[in-house]
Amino acid sequence: MQIKAFSAKTGLSTDTLRYYEKEGLLMPERDSNGYRCYGNRDAEWVGFILRLKEMGVPLAQIKEYARLRHMGDATIPQRYEILLAHRENLIRKQQELAEHQAFLAQKLAVYRSAMQKSADKCADDI
Repeated sequence: MQIKAFSAKTGLSTDTLRYYEKEGLLMPERDSNGYRCYGNRDAEWVGFILRLKEMGVPLAQIKEYARLRHMGDATIPQRYEILLAHRENLIRKQQELAEHQAFLAQKLAVYRSAMQKSADKCADDI
């Protein structure tokens, strides 16, 4: 499919798709007229790129992953290591978020107790 149809399929603008190509993230085939031709594999790859971005993987790492991917299966161990390192980052972030949630729960309990005491005192004053 050409860039407009691919843009509609992926939800990315044509400018973004061209930027991804310029940065080496996408390497679409070209037809005899030089028009970009995207396929299902490109759509899956864009989905993977977007997932990496949502997970907070820096663009430099995504570009390195893309470079390795384009080199073929011989780079699978390096790509595995990139994803493994990012999984460790996600685990660490998950632990930090759990700590933040626990802190907030404790603080909310303090405020809830203070509000209840204030409401009880007002009821006693009536």
